[in-house]
Amino acid sequence: MTGDGTRAVRAGLPEAEAYAPTLPGPVFAAHYHLPGDATGPYTYGRDANPTWTLLERAITELEAPGSEAATVAFASGMGAISAVLLSRLRQGDTAVLPSDGYQLLPALIERLEGYGITVRTAPTANDAQLAALDDSVKLLWLETPANPGLDVCDIRRLAEAAHAHGALVAVDNTLATPLGQRPLELGADFSVASGTKALTGHGDVLLGYVTCRDPELAASVRAWRKTVGAIPGPMEAWLAHRSLATLQLRVDRQSATALALAEALGGRSEVTGVRHPGLPDDPAHPVAAAQMRGGRFGCVVSCTLPDKEHAERFLTGLRLVDDATSFGGVRSTAERRGRWGGDAVPEGFIRLSVGAEDPDDLIADVLRALDGAHTPADG
Repeated sequence: MTGDGTRAVRAGLPEAEAYAPTLPGPVFAAHYHLPGDATGPYTYGRDANPTWTLLERAITELEAPGSEAATVAFASGMGAISAVLLSRLRQGDTAVLPSDGYQLLPALIERLEGYGITVRTAPTANDAQLAALDDSVKLLWLETPANPGLDVCDIRRLAEAAHAHGALVAVDNTLATPLGQRPLELGADFSVASGTKALTGHGDVLLGYVTCRDPELAASVRAWRKTVGAIPGPMEAWLAHRSLATLQLRVDRQSATALALAEALGGRSEVTGVRHPGLPDDPAHPVAAAQMRGGRFGCVVSCTLPDKEHAERFLTGLRLVDDATSFGGVRSTAERRGRWGGDAVPEGFIRLSVGAEDPDDLIADVLRALDGAHTPADG
């Protein structure tokens, strides 16, 4: 049996060839030599690229090893999300989405409704989306763990219910990564993610992907990519593939440190609402422990400080944590999530993404910043 680390290091590599690189460099090409009929694998730069092919093969090996699944890469996570929703839904269809998912989902819902698509929403926790399912639903969209609140739903249970109504199921797997969770093995039809986050892990690449259980579904998503032109650049695709080699190392380190940080935050009187699916007393833990793999519960910890000003003082006091958005990178980041709008969170809500720093150093920095955020009025 191949372990996750071995699979991550070897995923998508071509057959060994004497004097050739183990991972070929990016192919920069808008067109290819194309004699006769256009029947070859590479015809035009918007259709296919050898660098995409290797990356897509690698992601498939991580998301659904040993299956007939296929992956389609995109220029961003939102490109991937939009491709699934807009390639499958038509005027008069109904979709069910989470009410507590990624902050751009409301804008996408507004767009769907403008196209005559009915959208129902429900929270991720307690499998609440079950109540929104009926025979009119064409697509169920899950996000688990949800960003930024970190609630979790039972993918297998929801997928079985959706399929019984004839609906397809897509799961946003961004926070879990394919090493932490394999939605297709749990019954989903699509596993969708922003490769910008932990998959590439260095905060320097925008990328998205969709892994499809059925090659026919992959063909429809790929046709959508070709039509709208939401293609990844070859350099971005190559950087993403290169970064996969350290995915298991990064995910294991970050998950373990995130859990340790969450435990440390739980001992602070000014910090409330600490969430991380790995905490034994977290409401999401029982389901997360049953469906997430290898004790990998993600790199994100969320919590709430007393108010906006307290949160800003805390963020200013951090030295090893950048005040930046996104998550999953090797350098820790944190932000007051309410500054963006769109998330139903308190003004003092903090989303903290744990990087690859030494755990003791990172936790000490966070606790020191919390100490410094107090004012005389805090007592």
